[in-house]
Amino acid sequence: MPKKPIAKFSVPYLQILDEHGKVDAKLEPDLGQERAVEMYRWMRLARELDERMLKLQRQGRLGTFPPCTGQEAVSVPTAMLMRPGDWFVGAFRELGGRLVRGEPLTATLDYYNGWEEGNVLPDKDLRILPTSVVIGCQIEHAAGLAYASRYKGTDEVAVAFIGDGGTSEGGFHEGLNFAAVWQAPMVTICQNNQWAISIPRAEQTHSETLAQKGIAYGMPVLQIDGNDPLAVWVAVEEAIGRARTGGGPTFIEAVTYRLLMHTTADDPKKYRTPEDEKCAWDKEPLLRTRKWLTGKGWWDDAAEEALLAEVKARVEAAVKEFEAPKDRAQDEPFRHVYGTRHAVIDEQHRDFLANIAREAEHG
Repeated sequence: MPKKPIAKFSVPYLQILDEHGKVDAKLEPDLGQERAVEMYRWMRLARELDERMLKLQRQGRLGTFPPCTGQEAVSVPTAMLMRPGDWFVGAFRELGGRLVRGEPLTATLDYYNGWEEGNVLPDKDLRILPTSVVIGCQIEHAAGLAYASRYKGTDEVAVAFIGDGGTSEGGFHEGLNFAAVWQAPMVTICQNNQWAISIPRAEQTHSETLAQKGIAYGMPVLQIDGNDPLAVWVAVEEAIGRARTGGGPTFIEAVTYRLLMHTTADDPKKYRTPEDEKCAWDKEPLLRTRKWLTGKGWWDDAAEEALLAEVKARVEAAVKEFEAPKDRAQDEPFRHVYGTRHAVIDEQHRDFLANIAREAEHG
């Protein structure tokens, strides 16, 4: 018998605010001045903290970390749309969203200086999972949290983030499949920043889009301009609403660009051209968001100057608190590897304490 088509699929694309600050009035969400300015303020704070962390690292005052510069428009609007009971399941480039959810500025400083206390939140009900350095595993965690919400009959939603490189990991596919089969209230956002360390998007996967990977598991998908906070707002608001009302999971591909290095141990000049980077900087989210606010009469140079002074002061206060002397146990991380004791970890713990003792003995 001849072959016949049994299914057809498509991937829609959404952009509302372009790099010139021009907006599609028919698609523009009704944020109002207060929320629109709040969104920009969070993005600016995240950028300032990121820039200061880079300086600290280069001065030897902070450990290796992954900069988030250029990706603020993805996690900030998303976090603003979430309810307190929802779960924020990040990877490692969602600094702005974490701040919106209530994570202190000092937490990320502590974490990237190797202190376990960076994972201790001031309020246990913030529902922010720790940074996930193990690529892709957070998607399965989010699926489990979302399924628990469905099982309990609550309306809590799990929102997970992953990078383009993470979509090649098995945990990503297992998590999406699980969420789709069980119609769990989960929203997965892929921050496609074009680079998985030094591997370009074209060599990461042969798929025409990353969004279409969600189609394989039977969920709605969408590709959006990840530098456009308005497109993120509209897409995530719809996806969260669908999840909360029993419509199951959604997969969103937010196309953005990693403006800086993968981590501070990386040199992007070895695999990227200055021309490509300049093009990306021209499309970055803070620039276009400020143009949009200014065009609506909600922002001006005086407001920008005042905001910059405010965020610099907040970051400076956080750095002072971070660098203030603290009475912390140097071996604290060993107590948080497993829920129960493990012989190998115990052995490493003893070796660590012995080394500390020898260093103290010899000055």
